[in-house]
Amino acid sequence: MRLHDNAASPFCRKVRVVLIETGQVDAVEIVPAVGHALETGQMPLAENPLGKIPVLTRPEGPALYDSRVICRYLDARAGARLYPESRLWEVLTLEATADGIMDAAVLMVYEARCRPEGERSPAWVDAQWDKIARALDAIEARWMTQLAGPLTMAQIALGCALGYLDFRHGTRDWRQGRASLSDWEAGFSSRPAMAQTAPAP
Repeated sequence: MRLHDNAASPFCRKVRVVLIETGQVDAVEIVPAVGHALETGQMPLAENPLGKIPVLTRPEGPALYDSRVICRYLDARAGARLYPESRLWEVLTLEATADGIMDAAVLMVYEARCRPEGERSPAWVDAQWDKIARALDAIEARWMTQLAGPLTMAQIALGCALGYLDFRHGTRDWRQGRASLSDWEAGFSSRPAMAQTAPAP
């Protein structure tokens, strides 16, 4: 299999963490991909017409794309049970929440990177951060019990989302007022799979 990947992408990081946690690293060749909607660069357009990564190509079928699809496939392939049936809907919802945090955080980066300075909207950027803050507050208030116990995809997704906030938006200090989530992240980020995939500053 081949994974079209960018080390700075939190969505790609989710997949790399799953590969490590499920013992499938040697089954996948990493193919670097660079670009965005305005400059497709080395993005795998033939495999994913949406021009997004990660993309996983495999010999037994068409390419898979969207990190949630790829992670679910890799989990099933390894029988790792990262999506436990007893908590399936909670895990999927928390994974979707983490992915939403990543979406908003990436859009904040693109606003500065892809738009000319005179066309940028600080209000729009702040609105993206408001989404992130609301999601983090909800996790702190209602979801912390879902982050305990055996490893799930919800934990991996959230760990990658919080790592991306530190990587790209560290000055906004997401930890303030969220002591439980901050403590959880400090422990989870020390897992070998998380340490090995941490984005470089």
